[in-house]
Amino acid sequence: QVQLVESGGGLVQPGGSLRLSCTASGITFRIYDMGWYRQAPGKQRELVAAITGGFSTYYADSVKGRVTISRDNTKNMVYLQMNSLKPEDTAVYYCKGLSFPRDYWGQGTQVTVSS
Repeated sequence: QVQLVESGGGLVQPGGSLRLSCTASGITFRIYDMGWYRQAPGKQRELVAAITGGFSTYYADSVKGRVTISRDNTKNMVYLQMNSLKPEDTAVYYCKGLSFPRDYWGQGTQVTVSS
């Protein structure tokens, strides 16, 4: 049974930081490309950052310079360090694992940036 479980979301003030974690089980984690997506109310889900099995990274322009994605293949975990958070970063953040043709999603974790 494949599971992706996110944690680390919460309420943070503008300018603050959060570290999201995603723990994977039931997959050969090291071969999966991992991504963090987010979906704000009334908006489409969008890719925030991704890291391949070879540790190449991608960042959306909206978060570049404020966000770092990393992975630990020994723990089957992927992380999203978010700094200088803005109210527009408020969304449900989802972890996704992809090894074509299979992809799996976590249940999401809420991030709210508000004073």
